[in-house]
Amino acid sequence: MVEFKTVRELFEVVNYGDQLMKDSIDEVELEGWIKTNRDNGSIGFIELNDGSYFKNAQLVYSKDVANHDEIAHLIAGTAVDIKGKFVLTPNGKQPFEIQIESLIVEGEVDPSYPLQKKRHSFEYLREIAHLRPRTNTFNAVFRLRSVLSMAIHEFFQNQGFVYVHTPLLTGITCEGDDMFHVVTNDKDQDAYFGKKTLLSGSGQIHVEAFALAFRDVYTFGPTFRSEKSNTRSHASEFWMIEPEIAFADLEDDMSLIEDCVVYCINYCLENAPEEMAFFNERIDPTLKERLNHVINTPFKKMEYTEAIEILKDAVAKGKKFEENKIEWGMDLQSEHERYLTEEVVKGPLFLINYPKEIKSFYMRENDDGKTVAACDLLVPGVGELVGGSQREERYDVLKRKMEESHLPLDKYGWYLDLRRYGGCKHAGFGIGFERLVMYLSGINNIRDVLPFPRTYGSMDY
Repeated sequence: MVEFKTVRELFEVVNYGDQLMKDSIDEVELEGWIKTNRDNGSIGFIELNDGSYFKNAQLVYSKDVANHDEIAHLIAGTAVDIKGKFVLTPNGKQPFEIQIESLIVEGEVDPSYPLQKKRHSFEYLREIAHLRPRTNTFNAVFRLRSVLSMAIHEFFQNQGFVYVHTPLLTGITCEGDDMFHVVTNDKDQDAYFGKKTLLSGSGQIHVEAFALAFRDVYTFGPTFRSEKSNTRSHASEFWMIEPEIAFADLEDDMSLIEDCVVYCINYCLENAPEEMAFFNERIDPTLKERLNHVINTPFKKMEYTEAIEILKDAVAKGKKFEENKIEWGMDLQSEHERYLTEEVVKGPLFLINYPKEIKSFYMRENDDGKTVAACDLLVPGVGELVGGSQREERYDVLKRKMEESHLPLDKYGWYLDLRRYGGCKHAGFGIGFERLVMYLSGINNIRDVLPFPRTYGSMDY
């Protein structure tokens, strides 16, 4: 009897099944795409990927198989349906092979197919984003993205968090003025809603309302920024993970951040082992070492003010930064953050209590009147990975800070209401999902972890 199988199922049987289970598989049917095909006359080999697993299945065909000449000339990318005999090959490079008995072509490939058996640059592959998931690197990237999404949901759901879908259309800003305006064909761009409408840059403000009802909540979805930047870390459309916890302060927030990051790393190492091994071999040979160092090293804490003094001292002793003028009140650059986490503490570091002028209005003002209860998690290799804070729960203080930031109070009245009607201390943080994918894969450009990247000046799909 021919059994329909996926490549993943076959690898799982071979890797984890007992001998009886392995012996029970005889003839199988597979559907997938040819990755490579080579024929030496007497025997031929096809690498087949069906999308279910990172590794390929090896198919073998002899000159005696029906339509041998047709099979021998099939090129990469061809979609096929094959039936054949399952054979264990414990002493070979592959743990098993499928000896083809019949093959049907489901979809032919035009000779102009741009993916050949050679390495293509990431820049070139961005030009054919609709085809790049078929390459090894992007097959691994987008499978990791899927696994990491599940890690996020499992982490929060297992702790009783409520998943909230915050709106993508909004009338207020949370993280600055680089926002996209939503318009219709009306001459008056605000005619549809009767007021200025934006694409949301963060779900945080809206999810706070739910934290004050459900206690522990999170939002995980797309956000938009219109910053005209073409750096490797900026995109116009990206995803954010934003939990919010009630009856919590900055210490509680940092504890949750640490637990979340460690959980996600462990989850991906366990649930995407083939992909993580590929990244370590082909993208960043220090990847696994970096990740294991983070999950096995206590997260340290350092005051922003102390960090400034350390950086000043480093410059005085001859350390060269691109931005060498270090002063209290500055917004630290990636080079400063990496120096602190990589050279000073040699591990993950929470930098806390930043000057209020360089942080958002909603962050809780400390008693010194100069700083806010904010934290950034810095990790070796990238610098800032997570940003969080305790929120300002005092109505009068928040109102004053909003006025100082020239925010229209009539549009934020409902946000102030959250402080008037049973408010409590609460905190939260944000993780750029693509930044986390980059960190876990070693990929160094955000365009290469987004399925169809939207960046300044580029909208090809």
